[in-house]
Amino acid sequence: MVKKYGFSFSWKRLLGISGLKNKISRKTGVPLTKGGIERKIGRMIINLFFNKK
Repeated sequence: MVKKYGFSFSWKRLLGISGLKNKISRKTGVPLTKGGIERKIGRMIINLFFNKK
């Protein structure tokens, strides 16, 4: 068992990739993660069928 003492290293954060993806997602309104895209598509389908006015 390895204890990290509250420290974790991420090369993506070091290179700024995480921040860039976050900025793109906020500007476009489209999530860049697989789970986020699935949630957004699922929400759109549910709204299409159940929120007709």
